[in-house]
Amino acid sequence: MKVQPRVQPKRRFDSLPYALLTPSIILIILINLYPFFTAIYYSLANGTMLSGGHFVGLSNYFRLFHQTDFWNSLWFSFIFALFSVFGSYLIGLVFALILNQDIPGRGFFRVALLVPWIIPSIVSIVSWRWMIGDKTGLVNVAITALGFEPVYFLSTERLAMFSVIVVKIWRSFPFMMLSLLAALQTIDRGLYEAAQIDGAGRRQSFIYVTMPHLFNLSVVLWILMTIWTVNDFETPFLLTGGGPSNATENLIVLAYRYTFKRNDVGMGTATAFVTLTILLVLALLLLRRQRETT
Repeated sequence: MKVQPRVQPKRRFDSLPYALLTPSIILIILINLYPFFTAIYYSLANGTMLSGGHFVGLSNYFRLFHQTDFWNSLWFSFIFALFSVFGSYLIGLVFALILNQDIPGRGFFRVALLVPWIIPSIVSIVSWRWMIGDKTGLVNVAITALGFEPVYFLSTERLAMFSVIVVKIWRSFPFMMLSLLAALQTIDRGLYEAAQIDGAGRRQSFIYVTMPHLFNLSVVLWILMTIWTVNDFETPFLLTGGGPSNATENLIVLAYRYTFKRNDVGMGTATAFVTLTILLVLALLLLRRQRETT
């Protein structure tokens, strides 16, 4: 007896999921894609805040690469990211190692050290500006009370760069500390006991046991913090406004200055897209690193 093949029922097209997703898709297009492609056009035009201008191709980018202030901003962005990431990681690691020990008041210090990260940016940065802005600030009052001359932290290029980096480190180290502390608590204590039996001291245990377990996380933290630092607008802008003499002006602040102070939207958006390219490269490195560690 020949068995007839079973005929699969014809599948009906269900339009309900697409109908439910359509409002969200339209909203995403309006909020993200439309401004993005509009900004691409603006970077290829010579428009202002009041006029869209006309298409000029890559002229804004060529003009940008011939600007001294662009290369100065790029250099400061590099210095800003390098020292901020290194400083915040080093301080975060030290505090994470301390808080990983059984010390009195450990719970209090864990919460207290998160304060720089929790406080809103405008509050913390304006407070720092009040403390170091002039000779009547809290820091200079303490310096003069010790018999020294007041230090004008925001008046010279080197001191202003130093101040911006210090404030960024102060705001960033709690994130490093919290992430590293979580990683430290996952390390098996038996590894330290085995290292101690083999004659390793604290220094050798730190080098050969602690750091290998923290390395993968550390690379991710370095890349992630670099992305945040390159994209940081509020710290240099609120503390120094990019000065003095544009010494603390990173790429994001430069894009703001071109757009809203020089009324050159084309140059401003071109600067923003150059910054976006740098951030995309860093993001790809982060994603690649995460794939390698999973």
